[in-house]
Amino acid sequence: MEVKVQGPGALPAYSSPAAAGADLNAAEDLTLGAGEWASVGTGLHVEIPPGHVGLVWPRSGLAVRHGIDTLAGVIDSDYRGEVRVVLVNHGETEFRIEPGDRIGQLLIQRVERAAFSRSAALAATARGEGGFGSTGR
Repeated sequence: MEVKVQGPGALPAYSSPAAAGADLNAAEDLTLGAGEWASVGTGLHVEIPPGHVGLVWPRSGLAVRHGIDTLAGVIDSDYRGEVRVVLVNHGETEFRIEPGDRIGQLLIQRVERAAFSRSAALAATARGEGGFGSTGR
């Protein structure tokens, strides 16, 4: 499968032969204070094939070492704007981002489109309406 890319930003790249996500690089300078979040440009526009989606996920090293996470990471196949990575700093100190820094990873996955319909009843399950934490630790 091919994902066409335009723009001056660095092409997404897989860091190992078995990597699921391709690294996304920052195209701008930014300092993210403790507890802050910001949208960081990559300088890229992508053409994801129909029937697929781009999912932006955090880089585990940034999460473990600095508390940097991602938010709002869905790129629909009909979107042609700049790919931006929303970063949040859960750490206790500010975090500096410079052009070229790897700030997230892009996973391309197939998607199914569901048909939604109203129903008078839903099938019963053992879990029922048990929500967050209802299945244990």
